[in-house]
Amino acid sequence: MIIIFNDSFNFNEKTIPKTILGNAPFIAEPYFGHRTRLYDIDLHKNPESIANIIKTSYDLGVRSINLVNDSALLEAYDIASNDGCKMDVVASIGKHFGIDYMIPDFVKAKEVDWQNDIDVLSSYNPDIMLVDEFLVDGYDWDLTSEILEKINETNSFAGLITNFPIKTTGLILENLDLELFEFYMVPINKLGYMMDSPMFIGSKREEFENNLKKLNKKVIASKVLACGILMPQEAFNFINSLDYIDLITVGIASENEAKTDFNMLFDI
Repeated sequence: MIIIFNDSFNFNEKTIPKTILGNAPFIAEPYFGHRTRLYDIDLHKNPESIANIIKTSYDLGVRSINLVNDSALLEAYDIASNDGCKMDVVASIGKHFGIDYMIPDFVKAKEVDWQNDIDVLSSYNPDIMLVDEFLVDGYDWDLTSEILEKINETNSFAGLITNFPIKTTGLILENLDLELFEFYMVPINKLGYMMDSPMFIGSKREEFENNLKKLNKKVIASKVLACGILMPQEAFNFINSLDYIDLITVGIASENEAKTDFNMLFDI
């Protein structure tokens, strides 16, 4: 399969860009280890720097961004947008910033004001709203369904995010009304890093692929660089070899990184 990553596709009368600028470095996600502190100082506490990366990415052809209800990130996007770099928005709903990725507290995750996220992020007219992974992976299907129903009352397409793509995908098939959502963001990389599989090979890969095809949703690949462990060319070539990927999200930590990674991705 050959994906033209700097292209878009039509979905229910909307044009959806295939490449999404990720937000993980911008909000200093804790899973980056020692780099988290650097990202917090250089990016999260400095919205102008984030805005410059957004603008550079836009100049390179990126036309979509993943936003969460974080004041620094939204300020940065507003700066870039006001400078003419307005992107299509993919919004993540229900992100709780106090959850430990290594030992997630799924009960605590449900305390988040997800309705406020919908209200705030709706002002950006997002194409897609995705339910956050710590809500989805808590397996409270009534709550997940409620959030999806609220999203479906907006002008956005609804979707889900998971950190456990192999386990969660099978459970979604068994427990959720598939008519409630259209998009599904999952971590996928050659190493199986930050996936619920020690190695993304063999029968696990086949099981995962089969379940994704049963879902029949538009799949967004995340964590494709394995948090910087994989070299971009290797990571992008692997994603491009999978015939069930529709979109990709890439986190960028500097303007130079944006130039390197997006030029490489768009040349595939």
